[in-house]
Amino acid sequence: MDSLGIYISVPFCRSKCTYCNFASGVFPSSYMARYVDRVCEDLRAAVRRFSGLPRVADSVYLGGGTPSLLPPDLLKTLFGAIREHFLVKGDAEITIECAPGQLAEDSLDAMVDCGVNRISFGVQSFVDQEAKATGRLHTRAIALEDIDRVYRAGVERVNADLIAGLPHQTAASWTESLDVLMDSGVDHASIYMLEVDDESRLGREVLGGGARYFAAAIPSDDAIADMYTEAVDVLAKRGLAQYEISNFARMGAASVHNLKYWRRLPYLGLGLDAHSMLRTENGTAIRFATTDDLQSYLSSPGWEDARSLTRLEELEEAWFLGLRLNEGVDLQQMETEFDRELVEPYKPLIEDLSSDGLLTPGARQIALSLRGRMLSNEVFARFLDVIDIGEPASV
Repeated sequence: MDSLGIYISVPFCRSKCTYCNFASGVFPSSYMARYVDRVCEDLRAAVRRFSGLPRVADSVYLGGGTPSLLPPDLLKTLFGAIREHFLVKGDAEITIECAPGQLAEDSLDAMVDCGVNRISFGVQSFVDQEAKATGRLHTRAIALEDIDRVYRAGVERVNADLIAGLPHQTAASWTESLDVLMDSGVDHASIYMLEVDDESRLGREVLGGGARYFAAAIPSDDAIADMYTEAVDVLAKRGLAQYEISNFARMGAASVHNLKYWRRLPYLGLGLDAHSMLRTENGTAIRFATTDDLQSYLSSPGWEDARSLTRLEELEEAWFLGLRLNEGVDLQQMETEFDRELVEPYKPLIEDLSSDGLLTPGARQIALSLRGRMLSNEVFARFLDVIDIGEPASV
């Protein structure tokens, strides 16, 4: 039976971190009930609109923002609506993102009652100066207590995020964060390199040569690369194997939901700036998304127009999503899915990238090398340049 991943964006935050480039913010708490009602409306609309939508869910993911800020009654309303329209499998992975220090006891109780079995903490740094400089509201002690608290409440799996490249971060403080992370007992970690773009306050300040938000205290690109390399090594030695560019897990603890994105399996996105990928009855992928403006989302039902991906678009996605995984891409499977003549033009590029040390070739499998994972955006851009795919089709 086909199964589905369900993603729900919850954009409410107590404060906006300087590095954040997501559609989230400090919105009035009075908006929360309206927002949840709107998400439930979209859930019902999706069932009506997409006739081939799988009605069995094997993963549910509430991301943010800070979903843990939702009051218990609204959390129960969301999960009630999901279970009204979908059969959530007994062994489904159900994740909620939380900010340390922002998880009330009654909210945690409600999560457990709703079947949440995985919590992802946006720690970002276990060094208090670094966390404070970016607008995080927790300390190391608070983060560790929350990790311990959710385990005691019966949550089976816990992830913690760290960012390499925060203001004031040094090689020594990064090693300290990694050591605390591994001693915390989490079974999953996400390690991100700081993104500098014009979608965040810190990014805009760095690009503009400014000094606000401690922009001048960001480590160099080479230092950030060294931090990432150290994380890969340290986590592997302590039992968290890398399985994707930014993700590490103990045996059996890889994120079921996030693997759907990289393996191009169907998922339905609900809420602000949520993206979806479904498949038609003949297997064609369709993608659609919601607006990233909260007021527009609350006032206008539905999604932007869905569009059907061409075979070449799907092929490109298969390359750059599949290569995010350490297991890489199986060339024989690619030829089976897309036909040999579509895959053939990429082989000279694969040889070039292998010669440059960015890909690790195998008999039938290719994967990014460690250097390739650090330069993945450049690698993916070269795959996108191989064939002109033309204009997408609307559905």
